[in-house]
Amino acid sequence: MKCIQFKFEDNYIKDFIKLKKNIYKNDNTEDPAEMKKILEEKHPLSKYFSLYKFLIYDNKNVVGRFAITIYPNDDTAYFGFFECIEDESVAEFLFEKAKEFAVKNNYKKIIGPVDASFWIKYRLKINMFDKMPYTGEPYNKEYYLKMFLDNGYNISEHYTSNLYQTLDYDYENEKYLKRYNEFIQKGYIVKSIDMNKFEDTLGELYYLLTDLYKDFPIYKSLSKEEFTKMFNSYNKIINPDMVKLAYYNEKMVGFFISIPNYENLVYNLNLYNILKILKLKNKPKEYIMLYMGVDKKHVGLGKVLVYSIIQELKKSGLPSIGALMRDGKITRNYVKEIIENKYEYVLLELQL
Repeated sequence: MKCIQFKFEDNYIKDFIKLKKNIYKNDNTEDPAEMKKILEEKHPLSKYFSLYKFLIYDNKNVVGRFAITIYPNDDTAYFGFFECIEDESVAEFLFEKAKEFAVKNNYKKIIGPVDASFWIKYRLKINMFDKMPYTGEPYNKEYYLKMFLDNGYNISEHYTSNLYQTLDYDYENEKYLKRYNEFIQKGYIVKSIDMNKFEDTLGELYYLLTDLYKDFPIYKSLSKEEFTKMFNSYNKIINPDMVKLAYYNEKMVGFFISIPNYENLVYNLNLYNILKILKLKNKPKEYIMLYMGVDKKHVGLGKVLVYSIIQELKKSGLPSIGALMRDGKITRNYVKEIIENKYEYVLLELQL
């Protein structure tokens, strides 16, 4: 086996992208166009980090890939874009090469999987592999966790996604209803997003969301302009009724962002998949609750936003997934009586 570090060579970029397609086939969750931009350092966030790219070959066959992301003034190396065939010897060789690079460059630890940025993708899926990946889910092969653990990594963070049951129209949670009425009486306004003001709303979201997420592991800041570029495409896939915004004295103080579950269609755009996306947008089968946040000065508003989303879910008669909640966050236990199952994810680290 050999490890090739490359820069912008077209043949290596193609091999890097092709390996993912070969390993996953129908459940691929990587957008080749976006991946190419990242590898060519043309992504909106590329200016924030340095990306070192590697391919593992066995004779002429690509059997593994990874990238190390480095940020200025940060003594951690971030290991991501990891893919490997199901072979322990290949994994051992690959992880050793990543460790060699980090040690040679005097980094104190490696954290992974992190695909370049908090804003792109991170975390390792560790259960519920019998289902197709939902939209926005960090997705990988089931055997990857063992590969990390066998090569010296330890779990540092744990996350869950709650699978919620379909709600009957007569379902009611008295505590949430009471909290909702209390806040409305105090002058809070909760409303669906106005699609005619989508870009202005993104600007409001930027300040609130980036402030709330700044204490998350591996968080890195980005400009309002880059944030807008990253999330502007959401205007094509959201159902406005399932995006709730909370205001107090005309200032945004909370948000709840949900999208229909398009599974992996959004990563594999062709005419057929675009038509399926349009159909699912109008008639979803399930909703993914991707982001929720509340200004820290407005304690209790989270339940108000949850209540407003519950009302929409009752009308739709659809199940939902509350995505990627970090252990210790109160959101993990919202309406716990209707949780049917839990997806689990981890972040791992290797001390050097």
